[in-house]
Amino acid sequence: MAGTSGKGRLPKPAACDGEAGEQGGAAEQSQAAFPPTFSVSEIKNKQRRHFMFLRWKQQQRKEKLAIKKKRKKERAALGDKAPPKPVPKTIENQRVYDETTVDPNDEEVALDEATDEFAPYFNRQTIPKILITTSDRPRGRTVRFCEQLSTCIPNSHVYYRRGLALKNVIPQCIARDFTDMIVINEDRKIPNGLVLSHLPEGPTAHFRMSSVRLRKEIKRKGKAPTEHQPEIILNNFTTRLGHSIGRMFASLFPHDPQFIGRQVATFHNQRDYIFFRFHRYIFKNEKRVAIQEVGPRFTLKLRSLQKGTFDSKFGEYEWIHKRREMDTSRRKFHL
Repeated sequence: MAGTSGKGRLPKPAACDGEAGEQGGAAEQSQAAFPPTFSVSEIKNKQRRHFMFLRWKQQQRKEKLAIKKKRKKERAALGDKAPPKPVPKTIENQRVYDETTVDPNDEEVALDEATDEFAPYFNRQTIPKILITTSDRPRGRTVRFCEQLSTCIPNSHVYYRRGLALKNVIPQCIARDFTDMIVINEDRKIPNGLVLSHLPEGPTAHFRMSSVRLRKEIKRKGKAPTEHQPEIILNNFTTRLGHSIGRMFASLFPHDPQFIGRQVATFHNQRDYIFFRFHRYIFKNEKRVAIQEVGPRFTLKLRSLQKGTFDSKFGEYEWIHKRREMDTSRRKFHL
């Protein structure tokens, strides 16, 4: 008979309800969870690969949130007996120790500061007078930036030079009792460099400038700064080099800030990037303070520190940033 021939194959027996349920649950689990050896990069289809990557990220977030909720419940159950929260690892707190880190109580550092180029300023023997100039024939954005920067630094004067070398500018500045000179360089109509020279004996620092924002480009900005002398905050300048740079910035501002103006200029060093911000603050109560950014803002990266005034050919350099030799570790900082 055809139905009983040896060549025919009998149909497989239907699985019972329990086995079907187990198989269905296993199929759902295989769809919900990724296999341990799964790699999204192995998927050839770009859209499918992107979809699976987003799905994997979502699964990672859910697992992280579940662990966080579990730890929170455990801490609530233990109460005062709960262990202290672990300190998260960051590049800052994992920083490689620098031998030149300044100790505030070091007598050698105090002696150097008492005899360095900035000692007359900190001994209140000089009053800061700043010249702000630009590269040859500046464009509109650089001009506006210089004008706004002059409103942040008291007793600063803006002059635009046309084909005049800095070697000829410096003697004129010294003759007119300027204590510092700031040169804003530009490339393709955008400010990209800053040279800060302390007069009359130096030193001179060369910075790379980036992330320049004028007042009109800052969201929720306040009104223009007033003529009150601002406070100054220097944050995280810990090494000998950083201490020198911090003293250069401090010597730009007058000794006695006028607190009635409620204005503060901040130089914050983080991973060798110096962030400048200019804020106005107001005390809402004994515990709360509201701040409002006035602008402008920019970021500096130190490229070199030179002894004496600006001299690109025969100047003696104290420190030069050599990226291939110095930037061997992400946890190594110089300021």
